[in-house]
Amino acid sequence: MSRTPDQIAADRARYEEHQRKGLQNAPRALPGPSAIPAAPIAAPIHVETIPGGWYWSTTLKAGDTIRIAQDHGPSAVSLIAWSSADPSERLNLPDTVKVQWTTAIARGRVLFTDMGRVLFSVTEAASTAHDALVGGSTAASNAARYAGDQRNTRDNFILVAGKLGLDRRDIPSALTLFAAVRVDAEGNFIWRDELRVAGDYVELRAEMDLIIALSNCPHPLDPSPDYAPQPVTVTRFRAPVAGDDLCRTATAEAVRGFENNAMQLA
Repeated sequence: MSRTPDQIAADRARYEEHQRKGLQNAPRALPGPSAIPAAPIAAPIHVETIPGGWYWSTTLKAGDTIRIAQDHGPSAVSLIAWSSADPSERLNLPDTVKVQWTTAIARGRVLFTDMGRVLFSVTEAASTAHDALVGGSTAASNAARYAGDQRNTRDNFILVAGKLGLDRRDIPSALTLFAAVRVDAEGNFIWRDELRVAGDYVELRAEMDLIIALSNCPHPLDPSPDYAPQPVTVTRFRAPVAGDDLCRTATAEAVRGFENNAMQLA
């Protein structure tokens, strides 16, 4: 059923009022980018190197942090995650963007599940060159850019899902780290290579027990004609959480998300 211009205008006004109230509760300023190089990790639990084109999956306990680092040069790393207790609860990027009124994945932000709970806190990030909109590569996107049969993120995640007893319907939209995607004034996705920084890294703290998968393949919008993803290093460790932890207090939406986490544990 078609909507009248007055109905569209009324819906728009309601949206803008909701956005205004949401932004009033947002932090006036998040901290700046994390320092490069990253501080040494005193007591790593595990260190994994993901070769270019390959994937890795693991489990995390609530409170574990992973540092994903470009120690060997530029590469894009796609991430998906599920709740260990119930894999039907998973990373939800549309809600992550909508609830926080921004597509920026930056220090102090959180990633939400489709149940309104906090999946990860972004405790460190040396840049905001991360993509929460487009997702990872596919066989078709690779074929359009590269010669030969190169590995892609979609197929990597299908392999992970199969090993976990899941299938392709259980694969959520992927967050791609170190992928400098933005939206221009006309609503087009564009690649902003100047946003990428050498030695970039992200630290994500698990806020529930998780199963995660990472795929190290070039982003489909990366203009480079060469398929040459560099290895990335993933380090798992634990660190104390401050009582005034920014990720837990930065926005009213994050506060509610952590309240939902606490209710689930009660």
